[in-house]
Amino acid sequence: MTPLRRCTFVGLLAIALAFSGCNRDHGASTTGAPRVAFVMKTLNHPFFLDMQRGAQDAAQRAGVELVVQAAEREIDVEKQMQIIENLLQTAVKVLIVTPSGSREIASAIVKANRAGVPVIVVDTRVDPKAISDNNLKIESFIGSDNYEGGRMAGEHLATIAGGKARIGVLEGIPGHETGDSRLRGFRDAIQPHAGMTIVASQPANWERDQGFTVFQNMLQAHADIDALFACSDLMALGAIEAIAAAGRTNRIRVVGFDALEDARKAIAAGTMAASVAQSPRDMGRIAVESAAKLLHGEAVPADQKVPLALITKTK
Repeated sequence: MTPLRRCTFVGLLAIALAFSGCNRDHGASTTGAPRVAFVMKTLNHPFFLDMQRGAQDAAQRAGVELVVQAAEREIDVEKQMQIIENLLQTAVKVLIVTPSGSREIASAIVKANRAGVPVIVVDTRVDPKAISDNNLKIESFIGSDNYEGGRMAGEHLATIAGGKARIGVLEGIPGHETGDSRLRGFRDAIQPHAGMTIVASQPANWERDQGFTVFQNMLQAHADIDALFACSDLMALGAIEAIAAAGRTNRIRVVGFDALEDARKAIAAGTMAASVAQSPRDMGRIAVESAAKLLHGEAVPADQKVPLALITKTK
């Protein structure tokens, strides 16, 4: 072989080895620390950004490499599934997920189980039938009691309304455990009060712009609405804009859920009556701390509750 050909061959061989090395190491931790994947519903929501901050702080303390990914929209179930499937092809040691679909997430958890990757679920429970039908193994659920939160919202609204109100309801995504549980708790809380009547209840899919549009239409169809329960603050804040556009500010009592910063400001301003506070930062922290325990062979509780609090102008 001539010197020129030998140099060319050596150069091509080096390039080939470099590419094969990249393929072989794809997904491996760049720090040498165990890699934990946290797949959220979205990162376009203050609630999940706060959860991410709690998770990242805990990851630093625990010495794990945290990979956080999410679909652009909370309702994009298929994108979330694709993200999980892609991550399972990499060197993740634990999967943490906030399911966009309580039933749909089952197939992704099946794949994680088969790959031997422990699964921690946060905020939204997996549908019990989906767990049973697919024989899913979930190490821990971390979240608040959404039914109890809905009940707290309903009881507060009944109190401030004197047991009499014509109520509009903004639901989350139909069939989604989080919103369904909140709605069930709210309905059960107002049921004993004969004067508390739900005159309209429609999904607004957790989004602020849909909260505006859906409640605007609701007000046009039911001019006698004088109270609103929204299963999330983003929908409530959109509804408050619709109330202002209709010239009915301070004439409709609004109760939301999540106690986001903008909702707290609305409560202070008097355009919102109350919101049920969760602790997303604690959810993220506990999830990563639990993942670290699993990596060390330690057991974690199957159910880890994060407390709720009702936020009003006076507390």
